[in-house]
Amino acid sequence: MNDYSKWNLPEDRYFDPDPAQRRIAMELYKSAAHLPIIGPHGHVDPRLLADENISFGTPADLLIIPDHYVFRMLYSHGIPLENLGISRRDGGPTEKDHRKVWQIFADHFYLFRGTPTGVWLADELSNVFGIEEKLTRQNAQSIYDQIEAKLKLSEFRPRALFKRFNIEVMCTTDAVTDPLIHHQAIREFGWGDKIRPTFRPDAVINLLTPGWTNNIKALSKASGITVVSYKKFIRALEDRRAFFKSMGTIATDHASETAYTAELTPSAAEAIFKRALQGKAKAEDAKRFNAHMIMEFARMSIDDGLVMQFHVGSIRDHNDLIYHRFGANMGADIPSQSEFTQNLRPLLNKYGADSRLTFILFNLDESTYSRELAPLAGHYPAVKLGPPWWFYDSINGMRRYFDRVMETAGIHNTVGFNDDTRAFPSIPARHDLWRRVSANWIAGLVARGIVDIEDAKEMILDLAYRLAKKAYKIP
Repeated sequence: MNDYSKWNLPEDRYFDPDPAQRRIAMELYKSAAHLPIIGPHGHVDPRLLADENISFGTPADLLIIPDHYVFRMLYSHGIPLENLGISRRDGGPTEKDHRKVWQIFADHFYLFRGTPTGVWLADELSNVFGIEEKLTRQNAQSIYDQIEAKLKLSEFRPRALFKRFNIEVMCTTDAVTDPLIHHQAIREFGWGDKIRPTFRPDAVINLLTPGWTNNIKALSKASGITVVSYKKFIRALEDRRAFFKSMGTIATDHASETAYTAELTPSAAEAIFKRALQGKAKAEDAKRFNAHMIMEFARMSIDDGLVMQFHVGSIRDHNDLIYHRFGANMGADIPSQSEFTQNLRPLLNKYGADSRLTFILFNLDESTYSRELAPLAGHYPAVKLGPPWWFYDSINGMRRYFDRVMETAGIHNTVGFNDDTRAFPSIPARHDLWRRVSANWIAGLVARGIVDIEDAKEMILDLAYRLAKKAYKIP
């Protein structure tokens, strides 16, 4: 029998090597480690939780195929996505043997050393599935067998793991036209307060989205309002927001390449919308309309109380070949520079002082944290800062975030953590990483005499649990 290396997951992992700070960090972490998980933003498919008998499928279905963090790294080393079991839009050939997919993953597992994905995977394999050996080329099939066997057990069904992970609330992300049938099944099961939909209108807001007119037809059908004008478009969106809220929604989610906001007159908005319906909208139309609609959504959030999340700075689907062959959200989104101070000024001058609005900003340009975002959140009552997002959901990304944001904004102008994941079994690993890095950062403040241990204990509870619950208005 082969003697493989074991996972190395020391109890005090990710903490500073200084003994005094390490000791304090461990004390703080232990006080927060077992708190319930609040997951107010993510992309887990609600179908997984709509039926208690649903299985995750194979180990590849669970850990590789839905997780762009995993397959983008493999693709960057020349491995075709077809070889990883990713379905093509044209129905072209893809690898159907998930053992072969898993072997490719194991053959290249070394690529994830030192990355946040590697940290999450080690935690998942060890703590969720009880795999003691590090994944290698040689033991790949043995580990596949172990995971496959566990996925057939009732205690490894999605709902069972949801309970095991101690998730108090998890929010999915759902298109504005989604009938939310899976959420209805979840509510009938009695979990409507635990698993909530999130209102995502991007596909009907971006006038240049492929298939936009079909999306508008779907919005008409879902709302029962025939959308033939801008005025009816607004009515249909408000109708859908009311429906989502009746299904337990607590937040909306909006993505944009830039933070540009500007208000159009009703006649200008109507003219742009009519051009779009006629297939004549230009890039400048789309830019102005999107900027206007972000302001409209802020107004709607004041009216209906839904928290507004604004994700800025990703150029989506940068790789045309991957987009046309496999579709959107396939690991080819790339960060870009962002500007907030001038771009958000119209919205914040109109709504930023209104305490009824919670406007949470997420960004992929770290240079704006201390220069713009922390000062904005430290001034406007409506503004809160989301946690390090996507490429910066990492040990170093979190450290930089704390150092650049907290002195100006303070922790109570941030919203704690959300995992933003499609990979369900990574949820506890991601929250654990945040709690460890938070504890370590606070411990540094204690070691330097900036806060005392009493305040530090309150701060770790806030960052690990209370801030997210408060910001997202979770009962």
